[in-house]
Amino acid sequence: MEYKHYANSVGNNLKTIQITTKYRYAMMRKDKIKVFCRVAIEESCKKHRIEIIILKVLDEHVHLIVDCPRTLSDAMLMQMIRGLSAYLLFRICPELRLRYPRGSFWNKGYFCAGCGSDFDRAFGYVKNQELHHY
Repeated sequence: MEYKHYANSVGNNLKTIQITTKYRYAMMRKDKIKVFCRVAIEESCKKHRIEIIILKVLDEHVHLIVDCPRTLSDAMLMQMIRGLSAYLLFRICPELRLRYPRGSFWNKGYFCAGCGSDFDRAFGYVKNQELHHY
């Protein structure tokens, strides 16, 4: 993994993230919803200059590794990804409101940890999620 060069520093801010749907409902069983979820997460990351290294959308949760700006805290990073992606998902797929009428698509809890020193192991874990869950 190449380091990024900034004005006054050099380095990466790699994070491994897992977010789950509210009540862990398997909302992304259909391929159409999986694609919409992938697009919503990609758009929310692009808007906030967060680079996605790998993204896996499963039936009731999502795994991703991102390289985010160093000025973002974990909580702010999660707020940006979950908030905008849920907003976009409800706009693209209004029928999701039948399951989540209050507008919370993602669970409040999440997993977010730095993976810079152990990137290869984290990448392999996310890459092989289909084998692990199916």
